[in-house]
Amino acid sequence: MVWSEPLFYWSFFCIIKLLTTLRKGNFMNRKPLIISTDPGIDDIAAMTISLFAKELDVKMIVPTWGNVALEYTLQNTLNLEKFLRTKVPVVVGANQPLVAPMISAASVHGKTGIAGFDFEKADDQLIEPGLAATKMAVAIKNSKEKMTLLGIGPLTDFALLFKQYPEVKENIDQIIIMGGNIGRGNHSPLAEYNIAGDPEAAQVVFHSGLPVKVAPLEIGNKAHLLPEQMDKVKECGEVGNMLYSLFSHIHEPDGDPRIKIYDPTAVGILLHPEMFTLKKAHVEIELRGQFTYGASVIDFMNQDNSNAEVATDVDLDKFAKWFIDSIETADQGRK
Repeated sequence: MVWSEPLFYWSFFCIIKLLTTLRKGNFMNRKPLIISTDPGIDDIAAMTISLFAKELDVKMIVPTWGNVALEYTLQNTLNLEKFLRTKVPVVVGANQPLVAPMISAASVHGKTGIAGFDFEKADDQLIEPGLAATKMAVAIKNSKEKMTLLGIGPLTDFALLFKQYPEVKENIDQIIIMGGNIGRGNHSPLAEYNIAGDPEAAQVVFHSGLPVKVAPLEIGNKAHLLPEQMDKVKECGEVGNMLYSLFSHIHEPDGDPRIKIYDPTAVGILLHPEMFTLKKAHVEIELRGQFTYGASVIDFMNQDNSNAEVATDVDLDKFAKWFIDSIETADQGRK
């Protein structure tokens, strides 16, 4: 076969384009993802990693009330996307729990939720009008691949989704949650903040019949960065400096210098479950206790009726390396 000169150059161009695509990681199947979040300092880190992870295709971000009021979590989401130069649609989520009174973590995260770094204020161009449950349902139904749901705040919007559009479960792959606690809580003696924020919603999610993976409070407590590791984060360009500034604003009441990384552990379970020890468990949320309302009852002995896989340990060295590498990837992707 004798190739003509135009055919030769066309074939050469196609090969170069294919190699470039493979090199950028665009040839792989990326997991479609919807994020429900209440930023929040650690939420900012989790979203940053997700938005630039080559394995993920973030379809929608649904800010909800949680660490602070919805007006702040919504603006924080928009500000982050402006800073990162991303264009993922934002849909306004719930402004209060299903039943429980609202709680707040402004004492930890600051009044606006992101004390420690001054983001440039973004406009509302990325906001898509409509109810969060409806917009999520449409995205899930239209997705060619099964959707993954990432819940790193109170689970109000996911509960509303399942109650109003139960048929979407057929096209959901799994739910990854940062929330719950095996032992003591951080909102009350027996309740973790994200679950305590909307216990009824959490109960709906755990009884959705879908695969649920959980990064509980204990994993966030263990998945920490030391000051010298935070210095490496700071070296990761403007993105690293942003996260360093935010996390440096958090001061543990006991003076512990370690920076505990909570919400990104859920992203870690999604992308690299091999970093974690996951155990099957039956999870119920306490809805009637006077002193235990919002507690996560995680029963590892009832594996025959398990409705979740709960992380019980994390490889700290691997997690820290992955976290720092992910921030560097985000900074490079932002440019």
